[in-house]
Amino acid sequence: MASNQMVTQQDQELSINQLVGKASVQKKLHDMLGKKAAGFASSIISLAQSDNLKDCNPESILKSAMIAATMDLPINPNFGMAYVVPYNDKKKGKIAQFQMGYKGFIQLALRSGQFKYFNADIVYEGELKSRNKLTGSIEFEEDTNLIDYSKPVGYFAYFQLLNGFEKTVYMTVEEAESHGKRYSQSYKSTNDWVRNSSLWSTDFDGMAIKTVVKNLLSKYAPLSIEMQTALENDNTYDDGNGNRSEALTSQQEQREMTASKEFVDADYVEESVSTQSVRQQQVSNECPI
Repeated sequence: MASNQMVTQQDQELSINQLVGKASVQKKLHDMLGKKAAGFASSIISLAQSDNLKDCNPESILKSAMIAATMDLPINPNFGMAYVVPYNDKKKGKIAQFQMGYKGFIQLALRSGQFKYFNADIVYEGELKSRNKLTGSIEFEEDTNLIDYSKPVGYFAYFQLLNGFEKTVYMTVEEAESHGKRYSQSYKSTNDWVRNSSLWSTDFDGMAIKTVVKNLLSKYAPLSIEMQTALENDNTYDDGNGNRSEALTSQQEQREMTASKEFVDADYVEESVSTQSVRQQQVSNECPI
């Protein structure tokens, strides 16, 4: 059942506490999350009372949170897996919309059971030792004395499947900035409240990392149903009539990202590249809520 079917037109006047307390919502949460349902319901109420969302339509907050629930992802922003963020709709005013975090994409990938390693991170000035323009593979400087950790210059995402296939994608800070302004209406908004509420403003590095992760997954990874759902629903708001907000739908963004020359990628990361040079990190399959 789609999340927008959980709330009727008559519910628009209800508070978030009343909406979450509805028997139909409680049953849906229990069916999806089991013993974690009560904690997730509490997270929705707490999130709705935050400074960013307290003036948003309660119905839109619930709808956005239910998208995360369908994928069993926590909406506590401290986990960085899924977010409910404010968005300024010209007709409805301040509403909430769902956004994936890059850690959420990694979590869903590892949950599929097909990935051995998955890592994504910031690249700092002096850290990028070499970059193969033909294959896209990158190598990192191991001497930390040569690295300025106060100056990000780029972002990478890397995975290795259980069958041995490996892939790396890299983009610069400038490319990330250009991407954010192209695909996020909130980030390029002239309204200070809207622009400052954008995750591109509050967590630029996290959004840049998510961009390379999405590009890597959508182009080269085997996608589970959950991962396809995440890519489709990321950064959009459905008004219940099939109208989706934000500059572009996620599907269109993915098509343009796939064809873009902004991203340098590798057909294979050479086996001679050391574990340190790609900073591989095995991530736990557990998803805290």
